[in-house]
Amino acid sequence: MEKIIVADDELEIRELIKVCLENEGFEVVTVSNGKEAVEAIDDETGLIILDVMMPVMNGITACTKIRKISSIPIVFLTAKTQDSDMIFGLSVGGDDYIKKPFIPPVLVAKVKAVLRRYRILGAHAPMEDNHQNIYVKDLEIDKEAHVVKREGKEIHLTRTEFNILLLFAQHKGQVFSIEHIYESVWNEAFIDVSANTVMVHIKKLRNKLKTSFQNEYIKTVWGVGYKIEK
Repeated sequence: MEKIIVADDELEIRELIKVCLENEGFEVVTVSNGKEAVEAIDDETGLIILDVMMPVMNGITACTKIRKISSIPIVFLTAKTQDSDMIFGLSVGGDDYIKKPFIPPVLVAKVKAVLRRYRILGAHAPMEDNHQNIYVKDLEIDKEAHVVKREGKEIHLTRTEFNILLLFAQHKGQVFSIEHIYESVWNEAFIDVSANTVMVHIKKLRNKLKTSFQNEYIKTVWGVGYKIEK
């Protein structure tokens, strides 16, 4: 049974999410702030739901701390007036977000979709080779270990960032639209607000891959999308 940590300072919301997810067979641990969420993580944890605004430690700070130790999927809960916080949350390592007030079946569907991406990397796409690593310039991408290295040193990526990079690397030279990237990596139907999600993740990925030589891996094809050149 997969464990999900739910962090929200409102008891009613914690209990609602707990009931929804337990009905789907998940084990759910609820906490009231980000500090408790970080402390609750163990080897059985499959996903974390973080409210953006919480006392003691907010969701953004908690996400930053979690990303220093784990690539576990993180889904933010955010009020409609907190769009800027949501975008910042994605930039520091969040994988997706759910706006309050939420519809319980939508929350469950989001959680399952994020877990599916986490478990089945690239299942939607043909693989160049199921066993050999992929090389992009001086990057080495280990598909099995979900690790990216440059000159033997690991570059720490979130699961979503890794999935985006792998999508490009497996199809060098192919231009992917934002819609295609979202539906391939997030495994959900594209809607207008999804564009911001994709662009924030690509910006974060580019910053992590950036070197002092300004070696750009992901190219922008203006008006079309993004690609990695052959």
